[in-house]
Amino acid sequence: MPRSDAEHNRAHLLSVASAALGESPEVTLSAIAKRAGVGQGTLYRHFPTRESLLLAVYRQDVEALIGAAGPLLAEHPPVEALRRWFARLAAYGRVKHGVSMAVEAATRADLSHEYYDRTTAAITLLLDAGKESGELRRDVTADEVLLLVGFLWRAHTVDTAHPLEIVLDGLRAQGGRALQQ
Repeated sequence: MPRSDAEHNRAHLLSVASAALGESPEVTLSAIAKRAGVGQGTLYRHFPTRESLLLAVYRQDVEALIGAAGPLLAEHPPVEALRRWFARLAAYGRVKHGVSMAVEAATRADLSHEYYDRTTAAITLLLDAGKESGELRRDVTADEVLLLVGFLWRAHTVDTAHPLEIVLDGLRAQGGRALQQ
């Protein structure tokens, strides 16, 4: 059983690494350790290779994205919750772009399959609430939405706000209320 200080160090390293990789995918492990305020030995005890760190960041970020759907629905009307989830997806896409080449090089396994069902379940939760409120089209599926927002993985240098509004407009039910700007 890991000690609580070790768990804290690991969580802190992942947080720092995620932020650093979002800024530059070429950031070194020593730069991450320094930024986290720990020695390289501490970093290597938790993540013996760059690839293990990248995979852990990837998994942590996907888990956070998937887990955000329910709380967003609890705090916001369905379409606003979906908009905010898309914004998180866009932010995740920018970070993922920075690490995707390294993750792909680190493992040939398709990690997206590992999370696909849970991601579509999160989208379905958001869509179902919007359908129930009458704001979203009833004929749209999570798979279709994921296909529509696939541009986020490649839009790391482009503002995605307008394209996401176009997607949301396309998802809106005929006669549904307009989104607040």
